[in-house]
Amino acid sequence: MKKIGIIGGSGFIGSHITKLFLDKDYDVKVSTTDISKQEKYEHLMDLNHSDHLYLSELNVENKEQLREFVKNCDIIIHGGTPFLLDFKDAQTELFDPTIKGTENFLEIIKETPSVKKVVLIASVAAWNTDFPLPAEGKTSEDTFSEKDKPFFSNESHPYAQAKFIANQAVNDFIKKNPALNFEITSVSPTMVMGKSLSDREDSTSTGIQFLFKNKIAPNPFIQMFYDTDIPLAIVDVKDVAIGIYKVATIPGLHGKNFLLSSETYTVSDVTLMLNHQEPKNTPKIIYQNQMAERELGLPFRSAKSTLNNYDT
Repeated sequence: MKKIGIIGGSGFIGSHITKLFLDKDYDVKVSTTDISKQEKYEHLMDLNHSDHLYLSELNVENKEQLREFVKNCDIIIHGGTPFLLDFKDAQTELFDPTIKGTENFLEIIKETPSVKKVVLIASVAAWNTDFPLPAEGKTSEDTFSEKDKPFFSNESHPYAQAKFIANQAVNDFIKKNPALNFEITSVSPTMVMGKSLSDREDSTSTGIQFLFKNKIAPNPFIQMFYDTDIPLAIVDVKDVAIGIYKVATIPGLHGKNFLLSSETYTVSDVTLMLNHQEPKNTPKIIYQNQMAERELGLPFRSAKSTLNNYDT
């Protein structure tokens, strides 16, 4: 039985990944930042085959803990970077755990002979830090694919900047190490939505859906979405999990970074669909998903079905 380590495997996306690999008969090791906080991971205990689930405390900035976590794993998925829109100190809450955590991770993985495949959960911000606004030089009607030049702005949200810089660290690592004994592949989801596997109330992804459903703006950043009725590229959390499973188990994808996205709707239409009403506009595919469809065999659910399932 193959062993997989999932850093961040109890989070919104991570829980769906954990479920999928358990269903595929893997031994699954999941990290948690604080083993004493059972509410963070107790929902995983109700999954099928949870007797093959192992929990381990991990701080991604601690190299010794990282080394112990990845030991004896065949596949490692790193999705343990913080997704925060509100913060007090961007350096300690976003940049350090995201960038330094990624650098530490790559250093430790290089020393771990059992690992044959590494999957990094990046973000659409690895391609465009201004998301959901269009990249510089593009309009909201222009498409974006893996062939486009990545766009970075110092004016972007610190979360997006951190994800972009971390992805650059991955690219640099691949270039500097041309003879690795394992493959590294990344996925970059757009706005991940859908039903959570847990009842946690501190999930940013679930929280954003709640805000959009009820048209609540706790800060100017979210208010901007309503004021401009911004077009939002959406991807189902289950499709992200399937995409990650495919990337982890299909050989020959080293160095690639797949955009994972379904349709783009305006935020006003997102609000309607979260309330089980019909959207007023026709959706578009702005962030292209053909590479994932072609190379991963991954069909994407419609945004409407995703949003209708948020609270069912």
